[in-house]
Amino acid sequence: MCKGGLNMDKEFKGYYRSPIGIIEILAKDKGIFSINFVDNLSESVTNDLILNCITQLDDYFKGLRKDFDIDMFYNKGTPFQIKVWNALKTIPYGCTCSYKEIACKIGNEKAVRAVGGANNKNNLAIIIPCHRVIGSNGNLIGYNGGLWKKEWLLNHEGKFKNLL
Repeated sequence: MCKGGLNMDKEFKGYYRSPIGIIEILAKDKGIFSINFVDNLSESVTNDLILNCITQLDDYFKGLRKDFDIDMFYNKGTPFQIKVWNALKTIPYGCTCSYKEIACKIGNEKAVRAVGGANNKNNLAIIIPCHRVIGSNGNLIGYNGGLWKKEWLLNHEGKFKNLL
């Protein structure tokens, strides 16, 4: 791109008011790259990708959707983190697995703590379902949005698991 040329990598922003808090959605022309809980709204500039994501999140929270079909990409992340995030996408709706199971799934059973660290860096909340990962003992452990949100999401999916 030449200096003073058009910005081909424009960023878009939108918000969804979920039952458990405000969700900020960030996108570029190639897809959604961030879905995270925030405390406040700021100015938004939406596009069709964000509007589609908002519709799908709304369907999810209404119990009408268990799978997402949005254009998305990882804006940042190490190869290890991306491997973990891709493994998280395989956890079925309404189910859970442990950090150790994810470590084994990616072929590195000793990387349990690193899997937890990668979960913490997930920038695509709900779509990349890190809320479905629990401790080996069945306890809820860590969630960027707060443990009460993780519990709410798991209970929500449990209610609709067999209805969809």
